[in-house]
Amino acid sequence: MAQLNYLTTVPRLYQHLTEEYSKETNNFVLKHKVDGKYVGVTYDQLKEETDAFAFGLASLGIKKDDKIAIISENRPEWVYGDFAILSLGAIDVPLYPSLTSESVEFILNNSESKAIIVSTKFQLNKVMKVRDKCKSLKFIILLNEKDIDDSKKDIYAFSKVQELGKSFKKEHPNLLKDNLNFIKPSDVCTIIYTSGTTGEPKGVVLTHHNILSNVQAALDCFPISSTDVFLSFLPLCHIFERMAGYYTAFAAKCTVCYAESIETVAQNLIDIKPTIMTSVPRLFERIHSKIIKNVESQPEKKQKIFYWAMDAGKRYREALKKGKIPLSLSLQYKLADKLVYKKLQEKTGGNLRFFISGGAALPRALGEFFEAIGIIIVEGYGLTESSPVIAANRVDDYKFGSVGKPFPGVEIKIASDGEILAKGSNIMQGYFKNKKETDATIKDGWLYTGDIGVFDADGFLLITDRKKHLFKTSAGKYIAPTPIESMFLASKYIDQFVLIGDRRMFLTALIVPDYEAIKEYADSHKIPYEKLEDLIRDEQIYKLLDKEMDQFQKKLANYERVRKFVLLDRPFTIESGEITPSLKIKRKYVEERYQDLIEQMYQSLDRSVPIN
Repeated sequence: MAQLNYLTTVPRLYQHLTEEYSKETNNFVLKHKVDGKYVGVTYDQLKEETDAFAFGLASLGIKKDDKIAIISENRPEWVYGDFAILSLGAIDVPLYPSLTSESVEFILNNSESKAIIVSTKFQLNKVMKVRDKCKSLKFIILLNEKDIDDSKKDIYAFSKVQELGKSFKKEHPNLLKDNLNFIKPSDVCTIIYTSGTTGEPKGVVLTHHNILSNVQAALDCFPISSTDVFLSFLPLCHIFERMAGYYTAFAAKCTVCYAESIETVAQNLIDIKPTIMTSVPRLFERIHSKIIKNVESQPEKKQKIFYWAMDAGKRYREALKKGKIPLSLSLQYKLADKLVYKKLQEKTGGNLRFFISGGAALPRALGEFFEAIGIIIVEGYGLTESSPVIAANRVDDYKFGSVGKPFPGVEIKIASDGEILAKGSNIMQGYFKNKKETDATIKDGWLYTGDIGVFDADGFLLITDRKKHLFKTSAGKYIAPTPIESMFLASKYIDQFVLIGDRRMFLTALIVPDYEAIKEYADSHKIPYEKLEDLIRDEQIYKLLDKEMDQFQKKLANYERVRKFVLLDRPFTIESGEITPSLKIKRKYVEERYQDLIEQMYQSLDRSVPIN
């Protein structure tokens, strides 16, 4: 695809869509649920809502390079707010709706945000708890009108800001047009906070050019056109959804539909019948487990048909790649398609052309399962620091177990120690007000990803390990284990603690309890035991630890909370090889040693039952 002239800055993209493309189309740009039904937003409506809000922000004193935070679920106002902020040459600071008040406070202060847009009373309460500690914060804008409290100073309803904007526009009609010439591709577009290994968030500084070079590369790599419909459920504050499911979709003139939540995605797929969807492996895990659960509840005959169809699908796909499909296999595939695949494809709406998966590693088996039933998942790889895509599989050139080939405009090399390094237009400017971390992450223009990888003989990039302990859940959430582990170690009942969760749906833990403390508790509560092993498996002891952990977890975001744990009857020692002479736990070694116990935790349903 040729370079699109409107992909220089986000305001240029917005202008092109709302002033040029809007004259050519009757398509909706967005759809969202209102009173249980999907309602469309036209390009003219997008312009009207956004312009009014942009002028309103200007009337409140927002100008070029000011920072405005957004903490909201996916909804049209997120887009109006984003385009409006960037149209003023200001910088937006998106926050996860799951963040705690403490994290919100840190980010608002570190970014020096002058305002924050919040969606609901729940999000407003988080900000109000810390407002007095946020020195730069001048005002708050609330999206949900019904939650407004007129007695609170400097809290505006979204529509009130738009009213102010309509008046301000009469006095300064050319403000946004004039700004187009002042906003440069090299200007900062957004600061996105990501957790570091210390647990303290770092602000990733991305320019318009950083992000839009990645958008152009995505359009070069994937067959996306104005007839495509996206279903969006990943948070817009995440760079993957923002780049791929928002800016790329808009640049290709697609319609973007918002799912109500991850819980409603299954129904929304049927409502919307999307052709493309960005996702994380967690969704595929959910769909797969639901399919298998349903199959196993069926009569044996139906189960046999399903597994026969899966086998036929895998063999057919392998033969297709080799370019030679036997007639008998082709006939089997057609029958399997009619009996099984079509019914499963209908669960995604029936029109899906492909999924784009990112944020965490896609298990090879999942990719092969969906491929067999005719749904292609193309996996990519990247970081917030790279806007985000570094490498990706293509619809017509993919290999499961790999993260694909380098994205156009991105250079990748493997350092002598195996670390993946990347260079290109998409690489961040650095971490906001954090030169030390910036210098440690970018050297001679190369981004040091912290991931270990290799290229295979066909040029596909394989991620083999993580250089640091920082890991991701299968929902794509970065977890810094050390601060969480340290927090739990403050309990008098916990001696050693190892957090588990890399590429998993949720966090679990291996806990070595303080044996003396639990013996004391058992004695005082008349819990009978003959030996330590009896206590480790006692339900009352598990309930004690469960309650104790709940107290500690209150300050953690949902995705950082430990859902299940198991107690161990012996400590980690230097002699056993589980800890180093400097008393650091060898995480990989411990995970391998207790692999069976860990698997049991992910298979069991109850959170705090003894596992034998």
